[in-house]
Amino acid sequence: MSETLFHAYTPLILWTGLGLLLVRFVPQVLPRLMGRTLYWVGVPIEILALARRTNVSEGIGLALGVTVAALSAGLILAWLSLVVGNPLCDRNSLTQDEKHTPQQEKLAPVLNGLPERSRQGSFILSAMLGNTGFIGLAIAPLLVSDDALGLVVIYSISHNLVGTYGIGVFLASYFGREREGNHWWVQIRDVLLVPSLWAFILGSLTRSVTLPVPVESGLQASVWLVIPCAFLLMGIRLGQIQGWQSFRIALLPAFIKVVALPGLVGIGTTVMGIEAGYRLALVLMSGMPTAFASLILAEEYELDRELIASSIVVTSAMLLLMIPLWLVWFGQT
Repeated sequence: MSETLFHAYTPLILWTGLGLLLVRFVPQVLPRLMGRTLYWVGVPIEILALARRTNVSEGIGLALGVTVAALSAGLILAWLSLVVGNPLCDRNSLTQDEKHTPQQEKLAPVLNGLPERSRQGSFILSAMLGNTGFIGLAIAPLLVSDDALGLVVIYSISHNLVGTYGIGVFLASYFGREREGNHWWVQIRDVLLVPSLWAFILGSLTRSVTLPVPVESGLQASVWLVIPCAFLLMGIRLGQIQGWQSFRIALLPAFIKVVALPGLVGIGTTVMGIEAGYRLALVLMSGMPTAFASLILAEEYELDRELIASSIVVTSAMLLLMIPLWLVWFGQT
């Protein structure tokens, strides 16, 4: 296992650390350019390459089912935490400015004894949405067998479509401010334009098509270019996060995201008799840290940005601690 962890952690720590070091020197436009390039080009090419080398049709039902179950469990656990524990209502967790600023008091109503809505939305998104695209597709292929790569790809795509662009947008809109032009058909259009979806379809349909050797080799080699770029972007984005006053509040959604959800997935798939390779792939993807997309939704719908930013940092650190445990608990036959 030590050799496996070495191969997985080396690029993660190396490239993420490099991103943290470079954050003060890179132009402000670079992270956005990297993110959009990965979103529209890098990750779709990686998914295309992975879909061509794996039989994704065998595990599509399992991956979709576990994805929906994990998203639902995250939503339920987060909501129950708000209703039962009310972790966001502790006024001691706020700064002195937050306690005594009339404008913030006006903008932070408490409904039915629950915390104000912007923090509710951020709390739920932090506990539910994972970074299955950039980080999941960069880490999981290093730790699972080729037979389980199909589950990794399907989980990533279905999580983004059903979770981020489906339930995530709905919840952000519900807990955030009303936005003009936020029509249902706009959201459907955005889902249909997700490049990873079409790359997955193209890769699945062309598995039996033999490409020229240089093209096929370049396609497969591109995966190892996307992985360091994703980690580098993660380091830069982590270095740019400001306002980490919500660390204590972020511990609970981080625990749900990186400990409770993959634990439930691991136990559930074990009870179902799923083989170890597939089980580990599903556990890894369900335990990915809080998605950067949650921060984008927070910006768009006026949710609590600090809480989500803190959750991203906490879950990213917790991931390093949890991976060895997942390998031992769920990677064995």
